[in-house]
Amino acid sequence: MAKTILGVDIGHDSLKLALVTGNRVRKTAVAQMPDNLVRDGQVVSIESLSELIRRTMRQNGMRCRPAALVIAGENVFIRNVTMPLMTVDQLNYNLPFEFRDYISDELKNYVFDYAVTSKHKAVPDENSTEEQQEGEVLELMAVAVSQSFLDESKGLIHKAGLRLVKAAPSVSAFRALILEAEKNGADPNMEYCILDMGYSSIRMHMFKGDRHVVTRALEIGMRNIDSVLAEAYSVDAHLAHTYLINNYEDCQNKDCCINAYDSMSVELMRALNFYRFSNPDSHLDDIWI
Repeated sequence: MAKTILGVDIGHDSLKLALVTGNRVRKTAVAQMPDNLVRDGQVVSIESLSELIRRTMRQNGMRCRPAALVIAGENVFIRNVTMPLMTVDQLNYNLPFEFRDYISDELKNYVFDYAVTSKHKAVPDENSTEEQQEGEVLELMAVAVSQSFLDESKGLIHKAGLRLVKAAPSVSAFRALILEAEKNGADPNMEYCILDMGYSSIRMHMFKGDRHVVTRALEIGMRNIDSVLAEAYSVDAHLAHTYLINNYEDCQNKDCCINAYDSMSVELMRALNFYRFSNPDSHLDDIWI
């Protein structure tokens, strides 16, 4: 029997829940987050957020105990790592040292994990030993997250009446979608630009095949549209957000909104042009939202 799990994504502006059985999404729900409940990726009040999760589940008829949490970008380190072919125990021992130039805190305070993106023959150079030249190497997407953050997340999920069984950054979910697309015939060398249109910022996740290349955060988000609408109608941002969602008086096509869309598009094009400049072999054709 396929297992059921609840996906939990905690954003600055909204809480997203997805009830999944096997590979089938059974139900989704979105709830507005109270102001300043999350600051810089940190939950200010665990009690308030756990109650919001319980209430959203109850209102949407979601019943489930196991939960999977999306780790916000502010709380995780992600690296592409190349390592010699080795056992799982050897990998677990050596992986933390790949982050020593990125984490200022003691490595023992972090939890590390990885996904193998490819295994191939080593490409020798003049410094390679004979054994290295003949061996295989592993390409990994490696991640690191603080133990304190994981402990806090477990406490939050527990207070919501759930049991945390998985936690991963959003790029892991994007990679899983790309792998599924490849199973269905997608080109394994295809490039992807996946936009996460957040409220306070937009994140551009760049992939080559299932290999995560880079994530860029743009300090412009959907709240910019709320802001211009609030000014146009002389209302607060919350009411302006309601206007936007319901397209009150066709406000989505007002000149102020069109100008806001243009500003966001310019920032996206700048980031894309910089990516193409840094990756001259790029043949990126599409953007995924």
